[in-house]
Amino acid sequence: MTAPTVVVAGGGTAGHIEPALALADAVRRLRPEARVVALGTERGLETTLVPDRGYPLELIPPVPMPRKLGAELLRMPAKVRRSVRATREVLNRVGADVVVGFGGYVALPAYLAARGRVPIVVHEANQRPGLANRVGARLAERVAVAVPGTPLRGAELVGMPLRESITGLDRVGLRAQAREHFGLDQDAPTLLVVGGSQGARSLNEAVSGAATALGEAGIGVLHAHGPKNTLTVSAAPGAPAYVTVPYLERMDLAYAAADAVLCRSGAMTVAEVSAVGLPAIFVPLPHGNREQEVNARPAVRAGAAITVDDAELGPDWVAEHVVPMVADAGRLGTMSDAAAGLGHRSADRALATMVLEACCA
Repeated sequence: MTAPTVVVAGGGTAGHIEPALALADAVRRLRPEARVVALGTERGLETTLVPDRGYPLELIPPVPMPRKLGAELLRMPAKVRRSVRATREVLNRVGADVVVGFGGYVALPAYLAARGRVPIVVHEANQRPGLANRVGARLAERVAVAVPGTPLRGAELVGMPLRESITGLDRVGLRAQAREHFGLDQDAPTLLVVGGSQGARSLNEAVSGAATALGEAGIGVLHAHGPKNTLTVSAAPGAPAYVTVPYLERMDLAYAAADAVLCRSGAMTVAEVSAVGLPAIFVPLPHGNREQEVNARPAVRAGAAITVDDAELGPDWVAEHVVPMVADAGRLGTMSDAAAGLGHRSADRALATMVLEACCA
């Protein structure tokens, strides 16, 4: 049997790239001789994340989807055709046996280029699919979804593919090493703050503005503010460390260092936080189709998380709600236990099996 070539299309944000790379790793574990190639654009995070994980990256012209009617929408057909031609050239050159799309502006041209030529597998992370995956599902051999109730034809529930460093994380065993790595207090309850791959201003301002209240309560903070943002913190004298970083390259260590996390509720973030059993305060993005509110609901219903509207979040809310939560070890333990039953830890293997069946059956 010849070695298969799997092309993954999941560029743009970490929420699209990380499940694609988790799948790539799982394919390699099942078929070590397999070749995995990633599609991306020069403007996405894939230009650093993909090479760092050891996979070749092929760049294609992006097809950003406009949010409203206008001149940009009228220019879409030409942009799509140009990107599809470029993508088809890549698929031919690498000898693609299957295309796996994860949504977003890289997936759409991949689906259209593969149509009728190469088997397609779609993975949808959100309960409310975007345009690219709604199109892709109509062309696909198999359609995988991360959460039940996703309205795509032929959907098969597999869960969210996650890295083994996350699904196999021993938070307790790694805690001392993780806190030393970031320069955090070894004994203080610790809050992790993550605004997403580009940071989030409202999260940054709310938590940094409550630095004194957090410090006076004896709470340490690890705060990833985003590479495009800066953060000035005035902590209480003698308080546990409030550590700020632009970006977290070692999310496994960040999760191990923390007792709770305050973050957005993108599908990947919710899946990772639940998988490692970390109590969460989710702040759904206030725009789009409100999909992040939907993403957070299972964890909230299970008692593993709470949510707050972005407009309501502020330093006073953090002091009133987050400080007592993080300081309450019993409550955090109950929330962590509640997260244990969420998610699908073997989703990466299940999706990799589906992909290999689609191209090699």
